[in-house]
Amino acid sequence: MLQCIFLLSDSGEVILEKQLTGHSVDRSICAWFWEQAISQGDSFKQQPVIASPTHYIFQVYREGITFLACTQVEMPPLMGIEFLCRVANILNDYLGGLNEDLIKDNFVIVYELLDEMIDNGFPLTTEPNILREMIAPPNIVNKVLSVVTGSSSNVSETLPGATASCVPWRASDVKYSKNEVFVDLVEEMDAIINRDGALVKCEIYGEVQVNCHISGLPDLTLSFANPSILDDVRFHPCVRFKPWESHQILSFVPPDGQFKLMSYRKVKLQNTPIYVKPQLTSDEGTCRFSVLVGIRNNPGKTIDSVTVEFQLPPCILSTDLTSNHGTVNIFANKMCSWSIGRIPKDKSPSLSGTFVLEDGLKRLHVFPTLQVSFRIMGVALSGLKIDKLDLKTVPYSFYKGFRALTRAGEFEVRS
Repeated sequence: MLQCIFLLSDSGEVILEKQLTGHSVDRSICAWFWEQAISQGDSFKQQPVIASPTHYIFQVYREGITFLACTQVEMPPLMGIEFLCRVANILNDYLGGLNEDLIKDNFVIVYELLDEMIDNGFPLTTEPNILREMIAPPNIVNKVLSVVTGSSSNVSETLPGATASCVPWRASDVKYSKNEVFVDLVEEMDAIINRDGALVKCEIYGEVQVNCHISGLPDLTLSFANPSILDDVRFHPCVRFKPWESHQILSFVPPDGQFKLMSYRKVKLQNTPIYVKPQLTSDEGTCRFSVLVGIRNNPGKTIDSVTVEFQLPPCILSTDLTSNHGTVNIFANKMCSWSIGRIPKDKSPSLSGTFVLEDGLKRLHVFPTLQVSFRIMGVALSGLKIDKLDLKTVPYSFYKGFRALTRAGEFEVRS
């Protein structure tokens, strides 16, 4: 049972406080948490569960906002973390982003959502589709109506029918003139490449995202051509576990609209689709720097939206960088951004130039780390392939579409 939820800004300010039980939790717990975070650094912020002198604290960090939940009683740790993740996802969906200003501008909606999502410290309604029926998302029309009528509440006066249904994530009276389902495989590649060019880490985190517009109460089955390649999986509550455990088939009654059906992880990848080769030599107060980017393993699709970013060390006074493809920008905070765009087939993009060091410094001792981003449409680098999607219990036909997208997550190259 959770006793309180706090939302903290990047400066440690308490943006929002929601007491969930009769026993109030003092804000001093946030001050203690922030003091520990400052003194212990990132290692403290990466701990999902923390034992304070008076409470157990669950924490989730998203887009500059720290979500804290406190309890003094026995409860499954994953329940507290999972609930905070769900709160962060729903707020991000409702507000169109997640930052301090958006939360302050939509205090009423945030409190209304928390009222519906948790009851006396226990999770209650956490399905986004049901919450949208109960609480209208913020928009200009709602704001104008609240000013005209003087009412600040966005809560519907009628309870959605799905709340009393055996399928609580879906309304029973959904109707569409055109029935269709779209399935997207969205993957992110995390990689670390050391100074010698060796691959230290390479993992893929993927999601199966579904956008469902089907009338009635459909029962779907989704199968993969090679499900054995997946190392870890996580499902939406609508997925029946037994069919997956026995035959690795996803059997489910989908929510209406867009939702994340499944997430997965693939480890032990042998290589990355592109190579980034930095070279840096320094002598007598001047550094020569170059970066070469190219396609290593052709995925069969075009690699586009490639960007290489790195922070220049403070000891660099001036730079002179040029590229044979794309544009180079150096910002006031000494962040260098090289926008390559689509990698051409006839040449490898390169960036080269010199750095001038501050007086008295002959060599560069802090080397920049390159952050790489890219996007590949139509390819899932994990190798996961959708076999078929079938619809049961509904007699009519429907349109189904499949897409795949891979992009860089935390893709780090050390120079």
